[in-house]
Amino acid sequence: MTDFAASPIRPDTVADAAATPEKEQPYAALGLKPDEYDKIREILGRRPTSGELAMYSVMWSEHCSYKSSKIYLRQFGKKVNDKMRERLLVGMGENAGVIDVGEGLAVTFKVESHNHPSYIEPFQGAATGVGGIIRDIISMGARPVAVMDQLRFGAIDDPDTARVVHGVVSGISSYANCLGLPNLGGETVFDGVYQQNPLVNALGVGVLRHEDLHTANASGLGNKVVLFGARTGGDGIGGASILASDSFDEGGPTKRPAVQVGDPFAEKVLIECCLELFQGELVEGIQDLGAAGISCATSELAANGDGGMFIELDSVLLRDPSLTAEEILMSESQERMMAIVAPEKLDEFLAVTAKWDVETSVLGEVTDTNRLVINWRGEEIVNVDPSTVAVDGPVYERPVAYPTWIDALQADSVNAAGLARDEDGDALRSQLLAVSSSPNQADVSWVTNQYDYYVGGNTALSFPDGAGMIRVNEETGLGVAISTDANGRYCQLDPYAGAQLALGEAYRNVATSGAVPTAVTDCLNFGSPENPEVMWQFSQAVEGLSDACLELEVPVTGGNVSFYNQTGDTPIHPTPVVGVLGIIDDVARRIPSGWQDQGENLYLLGVTRDELDGSAWAEAVHSHLGGLPPKADLDAERTLAELLHAASQGGLLSAAVDLSEGGLAQAIVDGALRFGIGARVWITEIMERDGVDAVAALFSETQGRVLVAVPHEEDVKFRGLCEGRNYPVLKVGVTDLAGADAAIEVQDRFTLPLAELRASVEATLPAAFGPVIAE
Repeated sequence: MTDFAASPIRPDTVADAAATPEKEQPYAALGLKPDEYDKIREILGRRPTSGELAMYSVMWSEHCSYKSSKIYLRQFGKKVNDKMRERLLVGMGENAGVIDVGEGLAVTFKVESHNHPSYIEPFQGAATGVGGIIRDIISMGARPVAVMDQLRFGAIDDPDTARVVHGVVSGISSYANCLGLPNLGGETVFDGVYQQNPLVNALGVGVLRHEDLHTANASGLGNKVVLFGARTGGDGIGGASILASDSFDEGGPTKRPAVQVGDPFAEKVLIECCLELFQGELVEGIQDLGAAGISCATSELAANGDGGMFIELDSVLLRDPSLTAEEILMSESQERMMAIVAPEKLDEFLAVTAKWDVETSVLGEVTDTNRLVINWRGEEIVNVDPSTVAVDGPVYERPVAYPTWIDALQADSVNAAGLARDEDGDALRSQLLAVSSSPNQADVSWVTNQYDYYVGGNTALSFPDGAGMIRVNEETGLGVAISTDANGRYCQLDPYAGAQLALGEAYRNVATSGAVPTAVTDCLNFGSPENPEVMWQFSQAVEGLSDACLELEVPVTGGNVSFYNQTGDTPIHPTPVVGVLGIIDDVARRIPSGWQDQGENLYLLGVTRDELDGSAWAEAVHSHLGGLPPKADLDAERTLAELLHAASQGGLLSAAVDLSEGGLAQAIVDGALRFGIGARVWITEIMERDGVDAVAALFSETQGRVLVAVPHEEDVKFRGLCEGRNYPVLKVGVTDLAGADAAIEVQDRFTLPLAELRASVEATLPAAFGPVIAE
């Protein structure tokens, strides 16, 4: 890390800065551009002190300021209607979005990235990603109740992938399991484009009563500023804020801040301590210390308040007494919170933190100066308008250029490439095995068995169901379902459509669980914003996602942008991860993704088109990427969701699995393997009705389709429901034998015993990473 001070004893003061305007400063090493440094000097009317330079560098980083994405993200706030506002209690701009779920309860949820740290130090990078998102949940006044994760790694057979996979999965499982939080679901994807840029996106969910909702700001003249939790150390100095704001070169990151080190047991205590402080009404607001640490907490609290703030930095409790003031300001040490406390409540506040054995220090107080002033060792080292640090940072309109390569890629469709479409029964059987056992469709028990997904006793759905679901009211059964999805291959072909398809799949997964899709969070993972072609991809994805949210009437409550995910000049595929939250009035009516009884009818909802470009079939069978992704039909998705909810309310479905990657074939595989019950399926009617061949009937990834299992006694009602809503429905099979005789039979084509299928899909990840941990 840059040595800011010539001596740890003599700080660089505001007076020094005014007296030595020409002193050279290491702004470039901290990620600031020359024009940004000049802007800071213009704002201050002098050069910044070393402490001020530290604060601006981390708060103006891409990770913290969204300087390249702000102009696009505003669409999420503009493209809203009254329906989207009905349940929105807190939207973008706060630590996490909050949705009214009824019965006086609210749910807060958010997804964020910890990508670059998870490549440098996979275990701690992933673990502290979980810890950070949970502190966002706590700061809203909520009790954390669940997590999810969205993971993307390099090629499964690359030697370095195992290092990253083992570290990331153990880091997530260790932290969340120690907190006692169930992991409800997520994604695990392998692709060479993520080889040196794994994506580790963590989602947290919390529950609170409406009256317990808190937002973070420093208001009230004389109120105390209190830091509590873990001591501040040298780990994570500028970690996520600076590391995530630069791309990797071929040899690794150009900046190597220390990756944060997490302590889940300290965070568990911090959760309970914060909830007691909220319950006792002992705080005006709480801000977590994540990226940018004290720099972020002080500047954001002051900027969001009605005055200023004075801080004595010497009062910060340190693990390492040799830290400079600049390092203290930039440290991203974990398990820390900052509270604003009225003076008359300070003793009660300190009594609660003492009860939980949480170290606490009073750093300063709220002032009426509209300035953030920080002293260290009796000298003034920071004196800034906090808004210039936390709110009014740079806003870039980066150059945007239509990619030179995309026309050729889109022209290289499955059909144009002349890829073999063998409809022979044995060939179709081999293709189904190839798709279902490919790394991105295979069984992920190697990952998920390391997570505890039933701790707390409120999990209603989890792996391998399409959506996770958790009960939030044990008396009434009220619950929420969440699904997260993204498809980088679709987005590489067409980022506008790809973002809409990610939303559509997550929305559909929530609907198949029986819940009503209600709100969205997103984590937008892209390459360098300094690449005009990447900015075109980003602009297209945001426009596509915001348009689709408006059409489906689900508001974006918040999220995260992660840029600089590239090595050298090669960016990752654009990967907008979209999380959808839905509400279900009683989790007892949840719909699992696999059938549990023999002799039930299998119906396909929706029509099938020849849409194999970018598909799992094209990848697994032909190693091909090209053409245009499936068409997003948002009107159909909405009608389908309403139909599934009505069917859930009427108890008409015993199972529902959405059709996405791998098409109908993968849906049949998932439905059969879930509880070990086979199926007899016929595809001739699909081929005749929709004008597709056998390969498309099985593997097309046309959207707006769901495979459902319907008990015989509900058959007439279900068909009537579909006809009443004018949604295409076709009987395509029946659930069949269980046990040793269980098989998938595609009539007149092939038969595949479930035992053989299971052995195939369960072998892929263990072959690369070792044995599966027993549940």
